[in-house]
Amino acid sequence: MGAILRALFFLTVLFNIQFYFAQDENQFIYNGFHGANLHLEGVAKIHPNGLLQLTTNSNEQIGRAFYKIPISFNTSSSSVIPFPSFSTSFVFGVVPIMPNLGGHVLGNIQHFKQWPSYKPCVGDRARHNSEPEFKDIDDNHVGIDVNSLKSVVSAPASYFSSAEGKHISLKLISGKPMQLWIDYDGARKTLNVTLAPIRSSRPNRPLLSTPIDLSQVLLENMYVGFSSSTGSAGSDHYLLGWSFNKSGPAQNLEISKLPPLPPQKKIRQKTSNIVIILPIVATIALVMVIGAVYITRMKKYEEVREEWEREYGPHRFSYKDLYVATKGFKETQLLGAGGFGKVYKGTLPNSDLQIAVKKVSHDSKQGMKEFVAEVASMGRLRHRNLVQLLGYCRRKGELHLVYEYMSNGSLDKFLFSNKKPSLSWFHRFRVLRDVASALLYLHEEWEQVVLHRDVKASNVLLDAELNGKLGDFGLARLYDHGTYLQTTHLVGTVGYLAPELTKFGKASTRSDVFGFGALMLEVACGKRPIELQGLPEEIILVECVMNCWRRGRILDAIDPKLEGDYLAVEMELVLKLGLLCSHSLPAMRPSMRQVVQYLDGSATLPEVQPDSSVFTSMFAACNEASEMAMAFPASFDNSCAYSLSSHESVIHNGR
Repeated sequence: MGAILRALFFLTVLFNIQFYFAQDENQFIYNGFHGANLHLEGVAKIHPNGLLQLTTNSNEQIGRAFYKIPISFNTSSSSVIPFPSFSTSFVFGVVPIMPNLGGHVLGNIQHFKQWPSYKPCVGDRARHNSEPEFKDIDDNHVGIDVNSLKSVVSAPASYFSSAEGKHISLKLISGKPMQLWIDYDGARKTLNVTLAPIRSSRPNRPLLSTPIDLSQVLLENMYVGFSSSTGSAGSDHYLLGWSFNKSGPAQNLEISKLPPLPPQKKIRQKTSNIVIILPIVATIALVMVIGAVYITRMKKYEEVREEWEREYGPHRFSYKDLYVATKGFKETQLLGAGGFGKVYKGTLPNSDLQIAVKKVSHDSKQGMKEFVAEVASMGRLRHRNLVQLLGYCRRKGELHLVYEYMSNGSLDKFLFSNKKPSLSWFHRFRVLRDVASALLYLHEEWEQVVLHRDVKASNVLLDAELNGKLGDFGLARLYDHGTYLQTTHLVGTVGYLAPELTKFGKASTRSDVFGFGALMLEVACGKRPIELQGLPEEIILVECVMNCWRRGRILDAIDPKLEGDYLAVEMELVLKLGLLCSHSLPAMRPSMRQVVQYLDGSATLPEVQPDSSVFTSMFAACNEASEMAMAFPASFDNSCAYSLSSHESVIHNGR
């Protein structure tokens, strides 16, 4: 199985008195072994650069090196002086004849048959091969042996990293130098062994720690040194430096002064030309196939990236991630579709985050930079009643808008579709308060003024608890507080458009209030703002509610699906406030702060009669909506059905 270096550290017992040296040197350090006071045996040798080699890569070899002067330990039972503590540190390396192939690694104390006579005593061994007779735990471990080749305690080779808070494995036959510390505490009778890579600081936890009374094992005069042997497979075993102290901590080795380990040798094999050529040809063919697959795959995920987009990096998703998240934009992931694109459900790879991805066709490059800038700004909006716009992706002629996923879809499905159960008044009223709070945040509480410009039931999304969140910022515009938005192109949905937009193209926060008024009426009544009974006849919801109010029966306008289960005070408040927000004159509409106060009950809606001057021009709004429905029937149809299920972002060329 190859080489196992048999002794990282050993103490030997002196029997032949003629070899005792009177000189008492109990501390030494070798940063490299050039000129070291060592006795060498077997194949051990010191290289000119100071590297101590204990074995070569030949089989069945032994190499030994130990300090020539014995260390004096007072082990007399009558002595009042406690058995001394000692410490040693050394750097070693094992270079196998072939990568991952090595036998014995620095290991045990053995009987020496030559100069002088001594017996095995105590040692720390690092063993690569697991040998049954020694009951080794595995083929890459460190063990403490006492008068035996069977370990008292052992552990897989590793070191403790304070930074990571765990032990990190080491491979003893890696061909890389490692440092090992052995410390014996005579007072506590404890032996600690610590291992680490050469460039790492000493770990604050030892690899091995075991109670041992060495006063019962060591004789008075001992030699200290190393032993190494190879088995059926050879490996080169080296020592780069060594420090020892009998009466305290060993001195630190100077790593920069240690000689380097030689590189691992490469095995040269004689092969025929055909053996060489065939693997090369096969490799080239494999690389070409892989390259072709890679190029095809990359084209599949190819995106449009421009220099100016660098600043929006955190808001940009890779097309590959979105493709994987939506399972290739499969129809099974489709949440909804409309005139401006499709929305897909997805789960981002390597996370459990569910998203909704809107694919929008947008071939025009004009305004793209402005659009992405606004997407990035919208991504910074943070409010509990706003659907989070996470970012975007550009690919060829497509834009992909990424939102957080809302499990219960859009409000309009609960109001107008038989596929969803009817929403209770408790939840409807709470949703209105949620959306009002979101619009107040957009208009007054964020760093800029945000006009949503498309407030309607299909853009109100419901989470798992049926809380309302305002979504779809595809038409939103931003401007600084204290300034006014310039005239813009007409965008939005018929029935929710304020009259000033249709006449002058001027949007303001009061335009959003108008859309919220329409939302309140459709939530209370279960009807859309404009419903066609067959052109040219249509029903205008504002007109219907006003007529009921004039008859003194405003509650007749409520949604019959509620089956009378509602609070009359709240319902009357919503209907009258909805009419006030739907006023044709912007100045007559309340601000969203006032709307929130009315809905929260912190302010009382003024008592107004349907025939008062406040509503004298109310029907102007109805007439404007009716005229638009007649002029743009296709747009009107879309206004009733173009909602992209639970997630929609509408982009017009005129934005």
